[in-house]
Amino acid sequence: MDLQDKIAVITGGASGLGRATATTFLAAGAKVALLDLNEELAAKTAADLGDSASAFGADVTSADSVESAINAVMEEFGAIHVSVNCAGIGAAARTIGREGPLSLDAFNFVIQVNLVGTFNSLRLCAGHMEKNDPLGEDGERGVIINTASVAAYDGQIGQAAYSASKSGVVGMTLPIARDLARSNIRVCTIAPGIFETPMMMGMPDKVRQPLIEMVQFPHRLGEAPEYALLARQIVENPYLNGETIRLDGGIRMQPR
Repeated sequence: MDLQDKIAVITGGASGLGRATATTFLAAGAKVALLDLNEELAAKTAADLGDSASAFGADVTSADSVESAINAVMEEFGAIHVSVNCAGIGAAARTIGREGPLSLDAFNFVIQVNLVGTFNSLRLCAGHMEKNDPLGEDGERGVIINTASVAAYDGQIGQAAYSASKSGVVGMTLPIARDLARSNIRVCTIAPGIFETPMMMGMPDKVRQPLIEMVQFPHRLGEAPEYALLARQIVENPYLNGETIRLDGGIRMQPR
C-alpha cells in the first residue's frame, strides 16, 4: 500500500515508537491520528508534527473510549487505511516477591493494556477498513501492525505478565490475518528488542549496559526511527502478512 494520502491510526502515538512512526508516515504523504491516554502530550505532538496530524484521547483498555476516538477519526478523516498499535506498558515483578505472590490485579492490568488493548484498537479499525474501496492489483483495503517484544520469546526474571501479554500479541497475529483475509486486510507484528525509548533513556548505566552487551550487531540499543522504517516497509510490501518480525540486532535475552 502506498502511504500517500492514506489515514493511519497510531495508538501510543504521542511519544516513543508511536511518534517516530507518525513522523515517518507523514514524510511518506500519509495523515496520522494519534491516539494516546495522555491527551495533552498527544495534542502537543500533533501540533509539532503539523497539519496532517491530529490527536485523540483514548484508553485502549476501554471499548467505549477507543470506539469514541475511532468515530472522531472517521468524522475528521473519513477513512482508516492503517492501524499501528504501539500503546503498551513494561511493568516488571516476580511471581513471588518480598510482599508475597504477585497481585492478580497487577498481572491482569498488563494483559489488559498490552494484549486486550491491542485487539480493542485493531478490531475497531478493521471494521472501518473493510469498507474501503479496494486498492491496487490485489484489492488491498488495510494494513494492521501490532507491537510485541522479544520478551515474547526470551522473557526475563520478573517479566511473567509482560511476556504473557506480548506472547499473546504474537499468537493472535496469524489467526487475525486469516480472519481478515476475506476483507483484504493484512496483519503483521513487530517484536522489538531493547529500544531507546524515553523510559530506557532514563535508566542508569548499570541497567542499560548489560542489555547492550546482549545485542549482537549493531552493538547498541535500537532507535525509534528503525521501528518506524519497518512499519513503513510492512505497509508498502503487499506480500507481508501473518508474520511477526523480530527487530532486535540479534539479541537473545538472558534470565536477568
